[in-house]
Amino acid sequence: MRVAVIGAGIVGVTTAFELATDGHEVTVFERRSSVAEEASFANAGVIAPGYVTPWSAPGMPANVIKQLWSRHAPVRLARPMAPGQLRWLWRWWRACTPSSYGANRAAMHALAHYSHQRLRSISRDLRLEYEQASGYLILLRSGPELRMARPGLKLLAEMGVNFHLVDAVKARKIEPGLNPDTPLQAAVHLPNDEVGNCRQFAHLLRLEAQRLGADFQFSRDVQGVTPGAKPMVQHGAVGDVGSARQDSFDAVVVCAAMGAPSLMSGLGCHLPMMPVHGYSLTAPLRMVEGHPDFGPRSGVMDERFKVAISRLGQRVRVAGSAEVGGRPERHNPAVLETLHKVLDDWYPGCAQHGQAQYWKGARPMLPDGPPVLGPSGAEGVWLNVGHGSSGWALSCGSARVVADLLARRDPGVPTDRLGMDRLKAW
Repeated sequence: MRVAVIGAGIVGVTTAFELATDGHEVTVFERRSSVAEEASFANAGVIAPGYVTPWSAPGMPANVIKQLWSRHAPVRLARPMAPGQLRWLWRWWRACTPSSYGANRAAMHALAHYSHQRLRSISRDLRLEYEQASGYLILLRSGPELRMARPGLKLLAEMGVNFHLVDAVKARKIEPGLNPDTPLQAAVHLPNDEVGNCRQFAHLLRLEAQRLGADFQFSRDVQGVTPGAKPMVQHGAVGDVGSARQDSFDAVVVCAAMGAPSLMSGLGCHLPMMPVHGYSLTAPLRMVEGHPDFGPRSGVMDERFKVAISRLGQRVRVAGSAEVGGRPERHNPAVLETLHKVLDDWYPGCAQHGQAQYWKGARPMLPDGPPVLGPSGAEGVWLNVGHGSSGWALSCGSARVVADLLARRDPGVPTDRLGMDRLKAW
């Protein structure tokens, strides 16, 4: 089959690779000049399947409201509001029920676990070498944080996740660089999880997809899709109206993240998706003679501030915040202050702050949590969108699921909570 893939973030690249692996003739359209230039560019890099959960959780609305005016709030509301923000928030609130949360969390965990297996299989079989480190540590600063974490640990145990609740002494042995002066009650160690450079992986997998025959067309803006037995893609060079043309395919897979809602609305497919912005800073690690553990060994998460610290080769990345609304180009100084604070709390002096690079990316969030994988409802048009803050963790599995569905094969995970049907009631 001739298949078009729209979007070359981590989800689009993995989708192109899986389709090319299946023998399809794949063409990828991307508006940027390379892969992983937007939401996949500088994310936290964490792959922790047990902690891939819906944002729509019982009690979450009250927690968000309670923390909104906190100096270091993990969730923030910014101005101006995003289009459709109030309606999205209402749908999100409706999804914060125990029954919805339980079903959505189970679906996301199954997909994340499957995706992690697929990532490891691809990396091993293709011998892909990218910045990666094993292990993940959730830091609990106080007794109340430990008590609040226990219901989540019970769920991890029920799902069969390999984890260990350790005291502060053991946590500091796992991560020797942790600041001894910062209070630490306990930590949750997930030895099978990892951190990895999402953008590096995307570039390597793009080369493998091209080796299999995939054609990546960069700086191409897709203006529309016409559904049918032979769906048409209207595209042109970015900024050049006169370059528009149409190509026909046997199928089109939309992986365009926040570009998907407008693209699909004309096809009668409503995607209730909103950008929730995340931030990161990346800085070179300071090399100190005699201190090989200066900085993190792998990845840690500060549970209080919901900030992740990841080691990527000789650099450290600090990522966090969920900013609803606001302007994509404006960096909130309060968020950056929080990122620096958490890094200095746990690894003081480890980074060369003067060389820090800052990033803000729009994560495509659906109100109930799971992505949409499979048929869009428009003939010949398929979806692989809405992964929120878990795109890197879900990408390999999502791509394999969509490729299998397209080939009319049974996918490797249940898909009843991953399709468009669940959104039609909204």
